[in-house]
Amino acid sequence: MILYENPCNERVRTLLRVEYLFDRLFFFIKGEDPRCHQIALTTLFELLDMCDRADVRTAVLQDLDRHRAALSGLREHPGVDRPTLDKLLNDIRSASADLADQGRIGQGVRENEWLAGLRGRITVPGGSSPIDLPSYYAWQIKSSSARTHDLDGWIRPFMPLYKSVALILQLLRDAGDAQDQLATQGAYQEMLGGKTFQLLRVWVDPAQGVFPEISANKYVIWVRFSAQDNTAKPQPAGRDIRFRLARCNI
Repeated sequence: MILYENPCNERVRTLLRVEYLFDRLFFFIKGEDPRCHQIALTTLFELLDMCDRADVRTAVLQDLDRHRAALSGLREHPGVDRPTLDKLLNDIRSASADLADQGRIGQGVRENEWLAGLRGRITVPGGSSPIDLPSYYAWQIKSSSARTHDLDGWIRPFMPLYKSVALILQLLRDAGDAQDQLATQGAYQEMLGGKTFQLLRVWVDPAQGVFPEISANKYVIWVRFSAQDNTAKPQPAGRDIRFRLARCNI
């Protein structure tokens, strides 16, 4: 089954984008080729841009505090697994403390003059070539282990953010139960009656050859399935599609 996720507000959208960038960063840092490490650096700069545009750190800290307060209220409820709850609360406190103690995310990268110059050139088409940035080329021809060591040092200050975002999204995803659904003639609609969700998750069998377009507000959820042949605009599926849907909210 292929999983598609749709955020229902901008806060969750930002968290999913941050998660996506970290996933790409960790993948390409494992490569040994300098071109893999160039993508890792580009991704690191994208993370820095995202943190500059939105106060991601403050939003994540507020989320952690809200989840800690909500979970703490469950301690006296009958049937609650106290050891599991206590471990989760400790994880939240630890993640929050690490992120709060850090200060501005990525400040060391901002203050690195060489990285600052590279940041301004690496997104220019062809701007990172050896003829334009010989110092960058000199770094690229270092051993893979030397480049990885440098990248690890630049990425390390971002790890408290990564751990916090991963924890928040885990809590959110675990809060939704997947249920089997049927999209009649490729379309599914569910009335909500004012109830809101933060994240919708849709699983579909790849053999169906379709993908979902998902939208929601406090009144209704829509899931419309389309097919894509890579030459024309996506076309509505026009047939019944079985899928799984999880509505996630904390």
